[in-house]
Amino acid sequence: MRVILDQDKCVGSGQCVMTAPEVFDQRDEDGIAVLLTAAPDAGQTDVVREAAALCPALAITVQE
Repeated sequence: MRVILDQDKCVGSGQCVMTAPEVFDQRDEDGIAVLLTAAPDAGQTDVVREAAALCPALAITVQE
């Protein structure tokens, strides 16, 4: 799995951080999401997919 985060699309809702905090974080200055790892462990697959689905800006892409 590979995760791609388009920070230009991100609106800072924080859904990804609440869903998969091991994979996503937010910048303090503006709340824009930050990708902590582009290749999460296999055990995080479901939460990463959920985070992508919950993103209101569709800023997260998951590639298998």
